Amino acid sequence: MSQSLLLNIIPFNPPFGKHKFAFYYNKEKTESYYPIFKGDFGNLLDDKLTALELFELEKLYTDFKEPKEGALIIEIDLAVSTRFANHYYRYLIRNYFTGIADIIHQNFTSETEVWFHNPEKSTSKFKAYNQFTLKVQHARVTNKPELVLSYDGTTKVYTKPVSKIYNFDTTLFNWIVCNRVLYKWKFRPQEIINQPQNSYPVVSNILKPHFEIAFETPNLDNRYPKYLNLLLDFYNKYLNVESFKKLILLSDEGFCKALANQFRIINTASNDLLYGNNKTGKEPKKDFKYKGPYQLPSSPNNFKFFFIYQASDKAGAVTELYKNFNKGFKDAQFSFPRMQDYIKIPFELDISKNIEFTNTQTAVATVKNAIKNADWLPDTRYMALFVNPVLKADKNADHNAIYYQIKELLLYEDIGVLSQVIKSEHLYKNGKPNSYFNTFLPHIEIAILAKFGGIPWRLNTPTNNELIVGIGAFYSVKQQLRFIGSAFCFNNEGAFKGFDCFKKNDTISLAGSIREAVLKFLVVNHTASRLIIHFYKDISKKELEPIMNTLYKLNLNIPVIILTINKTESKELLAFDESDPQNLMPLSGTIVKVGLSEYLLFNNTRYDESSRPAKKEYHFPIKISISCTTEGMLDDMDLIEQLLDQVYQFSRMYWKSTDQQSLPVTIKYPEMVAEIYSRFKYQKLSDFGKESLWFL
Repeated sequence: MSQSLLLNIIPFNPPFGKHKFAFYYNKEKTESYYPIFKGDFGNLLDDKLTALELFELEKLYTDFKEPKEGALIIEIDLAVSTRFANHYYRYLIRNYFTGIADIIHQNFTSETEVWFHNPEKSTSKFKAYNQFTLKVQHARVTNKPELVLSYDGTTKVYTKPVSKIYNFDTTLFNWIVCNRVLYKWKFRPQEIINQPQNSYPVVSNILKPHFEIAFETPNLDNRYPKYLNLLLDFYNKYLNVESFKKLILLSDEGFCKALANQFRIINTASNDLLYGNNKTGKEPKKDFKYKGPYQLPSSPNNFKFFFIYQASDKAGAVTELYKNFNKGFKDAQFSFPRMQDYIKIPFELDISKNIEFTNTQTAVATVKNAIKNADWLPDTRYMALFVNPVLKADKNADHNAIYYQIKELLLYEDIGVLSQVIKSEHLYKNGKPNSYFNTFLPHIEIAILAKFGGIPWRLNTPTNNELIVGIGAFYSVKQQLRFIGSAFCFNNEGAFKGFDCFKKNDTISLAGSIREAVLKFLVVNHTASRLIIHFYKDISKKELEPIMNTLYKLNLNIPVIILTINKTESKELLAFDESDPQNLMPLSGTIVKVGLSEYLLFNNTRYDESSRPAKKEYHFPIKISISCTTEGMLDDMDLIEQLLDQVYQFSRMYWKSTDQQSLPVTIKYPEMVAEIYSRFKYQKLSDFGKESLWFL
């Protein structure tokens, strides 16, 4: 099936010839003067400054206006000096939208954010704003300068100024709006600090409960048509007009279309999954029920369950969960088989291990005592079914910590006890069973199978023996600290050979864990042709150096290929398939080149023109950049496709749910480990925690 892909990128022509600009030495970065670092000038300064002056120079400042006293005048061809040109274009954009946009902001990458009031979504408590970003880049997709227009969603600003918010913990403020400009609360200049009567807090999720503003219910409708309409409306209203085109000469065609050589579709075989008895299918949520698990756990041989619950939940939630697992679920609209028929593992309840606590205050101590004194059978893997009484809306940190404390207690038990948590309110509410719990059952039972060591499904592709390291991260707001999780896989079957977790700055331990994984891999496969790392952000030299040293000490002179995979879906760069104007979402497996070594990868359930994705399956693409320690290796587009195909395949190996994911498990699993680990008391994962999918 052919696609016609429209990108949210508008090419434009640079001004013809050379233009004079004035620069100054001794200025400060202000709203009027912008720093231009020495490297952005290229060789333009060579005949203007002596060798010593060049050596000592760090940056110059400009206001892009007529020269003043002491100015250094330089003639610049913007078509040639593209790094400086990008600064100039950003200045023109900011200047143009000042007074037009309701709020304007220069973000941390120096691009321009513009906010426009949305009266329909505003209330007496807050004003809602549609948020757009205009990013300047050079010849990433075309051979011209380019303007990337992205829609970033809506943001709320409280209608009361800081001066009218009494007896409040101001450390909770993050951003404020003053005189139509956005400021970081911590770093407000003095003239803004002096205006509390004009400073309005941006409503973050932390502030919503304090201001009695409800959290939004996620809208699962297809976002592609909405985003394209908003982008086209913005383009026609603010950019495709004479006043803007006098400043920046945009292409008459507007948003550009991807050329045929700029995108391709991954082999459709990568969509195929293997289930029980080598049956194939594409979508686990439809197929698993009828085709069964690819592989059941092989060791240990016996599996037992027990409940952990609050006494008040026994007659309701606990009984309901037992009934669903033991007999299945059935009502007028829906039926779901018993656990043994769905995941093929017997649901054997060991009542003697059940742990009942009186209230949340006594829960952890009760569980700790019971676990310590229990008799655990050999050759048996236990699964604790924790019916969590803490409500989803409960913001009490102590109450929410119970889940993590109990999970840690079980994980560090000598034999290692797995656990599956289910919220009591999802099972039983207002004196009766929750009818929608059936939607949770497939996800819960798939996760249980994977935790026990089974393989719910695998890829229907030949097994490749390749060491793939996944590194993800979780930032703890409470601890103001980032935790790094790592996962190691030896092939594309989804059988992970180890997990670990560290604090962000512990690059030595991360390199050490990679060393152990490499050694294990060599024991099995004897040799390694390359090391592939899926990293959650751009990897720094400091982070890469101990990894390379490790390989050197192992006498492994192999290339290291690093795929930086943004853990959030891309809203900055998008493609719309105009051949399907109703859905607009590109086919699953579509790769679009959007830079020298940058790509968009679309992971969804639109496999062909007859596909009908569910609402929540209209995923935006993930953005991936690729680098390699061996020069020239990435010139091979077939290799690039193999690497991206691998990312795509790992996105289909997620076993916490039957839903198609956009991110690969090589990023999602380490992030999940890091998030839970950040709440643990112990500083190291237990050996059992490094070997199983306990975190699903």
